[in-house]
Amino acid sequence: MDDVLVERVLRAVELVPPGRVISYGDIAALVGTGPRQVGWVLREYGSGVSWWRVVSAAGDPPKHKRETAFGFWSDEGIAIKPNGLGCRMSEYRVDLTWIATEHARATADLPR
Repeated sequence: MDDVLVERVLRAVELVPPGRVISYGDIAALVGTGPRQVGWVLREYGSGVSWWRVVSAAGDPPKHKRETAFGFWSDEGIAIKPNGLGCRMSEYRVDLTWIATEHARATADLPR
């Protein structure tokens, strides 16, 4: 995996504020890759960033990390959907225009 892509993904995740989430697809569109690659980066390199804020398009964290993510969510004020699988994207998704602007600033030092 390209080191620059890894850095772009990790910096995007770091920008998501507490109490907000972003989907794998949102990050993929932001950095120019696919959602599966975003998941791979987080699996391999994401332990030092707020990985619990990255969810599926349905607002669900990975099943094997759900309980841990929900612990962080409780601290950040993210409510769990009635089905118990994740959160409502319509309520908690980060502002995509804002994060695109901030990500451009945060990655200005990286090669294109």
